[in-house]
Amino acid sequence: MTLSASSSVEQMPEWVAILAEQLPQVDDLVTEDDTPVDNLFSAKQQRLLVEPLYTSWAGPGEGRPFLADANLGVFPAVSQSPLVPDAFLSLDVRLPADVWAQTGRSYFMWEYGKPPDVVIEIVSNQKGAEAERKLRLYGQMGILYYVIFDPTNQLRAGSLRVYHNSGGTYRQVDDGWFPQVGLGVRLWQGLYEGLAATWLRWYDQDAKVLPTGAERAEHERQRRAEYEQQRAEYERQRAECLAAQLRALGIEPQDI
Repeated sequence: MTLSASSSVEQMPEWVAILAEQLPQVDDLVTEDDTPVDNLFSAKQQRLLVEPLYTSWAGPGEGRPFLADANLGVFPAVSQSPLVPDAFLSLDVRLPADVWAQTGRSYFMWEYGKPPDVVIEIVSNQKGAEAERKLRLYGQMGILYYVIFDPTNQLRAGSLRVYHNSGGTYRQVDDGWFPQVGLGVRLWQGLYEGLAATWLRWYDQDAKVLPTGAERAEHERQRRAEYEQQRAEYERQRAECLAAQLRALGIEPQDI
């Protein structure tokens, strides 16, 4: 079932099927505070986790939309403070009709009818509580998969940790594949936006990394260049063959 921030109450799951007049009032909630991202690497990593989903992923299935974003508040309830994951992916939801309306400015779980399916946190220091408070709160929110990417091993527990939510409790898993999403995450060394580093990237069921738009364009450029090179070689060989045939007839090609 596809949900959106403007879905009717009849479309929502039973646990959020409440009367319209009882919907939480969000006019007074602070949905953005204009605080900049904490460092350059995190900003690039966030883009790398969001953009390829829209440029290279067909989605979780035919007719099933998704929403992915970064540094956006996820509100479990009006009475609870939001968490702001570095990146998240939510299946079977659509953007609200009006993203400038107060109800469309953040990810209000009661509006979308479900929590995100995947949340990713990027560790840049030891103050974020990614493996403590956030681990507990994301579990309580019902986030199915929680990923901690610690590129500089600030928490002394390795670069990548993946958790699966079972009954409201997270269990760390060895594999970065998310069967209920149809995607996975893994570490990748390479150049992105001019920076060579170890990045966290999505991969598909064929174990192929989801390419960025720039990577797709470069691949197409190389494909065209190879085609033109092969075509030029074919024309050269064809011309040599024709010249040999003419000479066999006693005709010099330059005389034609």
